[in-house]
Amino acid sequence: MSLDTAEKQKLIETHQVHATDTGSSEVQVAMLSKRISKLSDHLQGNIHDFSSRQGLLKMIGKRKRLLSYIKTKNENKYQELIKKIGIRG
Repeated sequence: MSLDTAEKQKLIETHQVHATDTGSSEVQVAMLSKRISKLSDHLQGNIHDFSSRQGLLKMIGKRKRLLSYIKTKNENKYQELIKKIGIRG
């Protein structure tokens, strides 16, 4: 359930911090969130795909760690990011 190049480029452009940014925490969280949503849709129809479920849980953990890092560095960026992505209620 990987992202194609056009989707990645669009996510990078909407969440980048500066013009040449491709790997900041905000971009990584946005990409992980998109992959998580795609994979959870896949698992709705394929309930016995346990290896994909394990990968999903690892991605959720990584996103959680990145979000906690962003929250400790800058609370305002954290609030803007979760609002922009649409996670956490």
